[in-house]
Amino acid sequence: MTTATTTPATAASRVRSLEISDIRFPTSRELDGSDAMNPDPDYSAAYVRMTCDDESEGDGFVFTIGRGNEVVVAALQALAPLLEGRAVGTPHDLAEASRALLHDSQLRWLGPEKGVMHMAVGAVVNALWDRQSRVAGVPLWEYLSFLSPEEIVDQVDFRYLSDALSHEQALDILRAAEPGREQRAASLREQGYPAYTTSPGWLGYSDEKMVRLAEQAVAEGFTQIKLKVGADLEDDVRRLKLAREVVGPDIRIAIDANQRWDVDDAVNAVQRLSPWDPYWIEEPTSPDDVLAHAAIRRQVGPVKVATGEHGQNRVIFKQLLQAGAIDILQMDAARVAGVNENLAIILLAARFGVPLCPHAGGVGLCELVQHLSMFDYVAVSGSMEDRVVEYVDHLHEHFEDPAVVRGGRYAAPTAAGFSARMHAESRERFAFPGGAAWATT
Repeated sequence: MTTATTTPATAASRVRSLEISDIRFPTSRELDGSDAMNPDPDYSAAYVRMTCDDESEGDGFVFTIGRGNEVVVAALQALAPLLEGRAVGTPHDLAEASRALLHDSQLRWLGPEKGVMHMAVGAVVNALWDRQSRVAGVPLWEYLSFLSPEEIVDQVDFRYLSDALSHEQALDILRAAEPGREQRAASLREQGYPAYTTSPGWLGYSDEKMVRLAEQAVAEGFTQIKLKVGADLEDDVRRLKLAREVVGPDIRIAIDANQRWDVDDAVNAVQRLSPWDPYWIEEPTSPDDVLAHAAIRRQVGPVKVATGEHGQNRVIFKQLLQAGAIDILQMDAARVAGVNENLAIILLAARFGVPLCPHAGGVGLCELVQHLSMFDYVAVSGSMEDRVVEYVDHLHEHFEDPAVVRGGRYAAPTAAGFSARMHAESRERFAFPGGAAWATT
């Protein structure tokens, strides 16, 4: 295999411009995506198209659920002058671009390394990697997987991490995985990567729709589904009991409270739901409260504790792992500062032996995060055991390289890039507020 680092066409590339859009889908009309904290989401993307002086392009976005998407658009516009003219031809160039954005002496004050500006940095960094793997002619998972351990570690900002993960420890993890990379990549192309589905479990769905979609998920080969909980405990008990009766004892059912509870409420709720064998409780409390997660985990076993979709930076993940607060790490491709920071989080998970089960409940998130889990399998952990990537069957038709799930497994992407590019017609139709999809509201 030709490695990503031997692609000469990238050598002298510089960013020329960023085109930024506010894209929103009216998913609240059917209550797709509804949960205890977000009853009426309109899945949205603050979207960036980066063009370089060699005419190569890369796409990235920040996922939101509607109102406030314009704030992320403004953050992306603020980043544009820092990118224009920057060299992006090599992996080292991308590492330098990531550090420059995160460490800007003035923008940093808005975080540091959290919030809207941090997410906007992630969209730009993801666009850089989309462009890089497009030019190399391979999907991102493959591009990353066959970088050298030294090139991968060069992407990681170890500041604030060294008490949990050192540069040398990260290199050791990657070097230990090197010998089997080709075989694992071949297996991935043949078998795909395990998925679970949240599509039956949105809180706004009727019992009848939930049951129908749960039955359908099992028939399609999924071995795990997820239900939203947290609005009303008696409703949660009824819905979980119905779901268990429908799918049987051998299908895992995860439950997701979307940050709804305090510690005692979470413990009480999980104990009430335990007779129907929930596999994990996701986001039982504030995503920033490491000690609360640890306290909940001590009291709800054998139900596992999962969190991460709102983890704002690598430091939160480090602390969750150090405190023994989670059983499952749920990174998100568009919440932290893009590929570079997610590489740090993947290496932290490997260091602590905690499986990755990424969040993908949102427009484009399935497309992105599949690449990161596949990279983890090929080049880091070497394992799919107890690892699944969330799948939500919404809005994939708007992407040029949509995620494909067959038999409950993600098919390994084959198209070059990060699978981030929306069709031009979709970007035009769902542009907010002037697109045709919004003209009728």
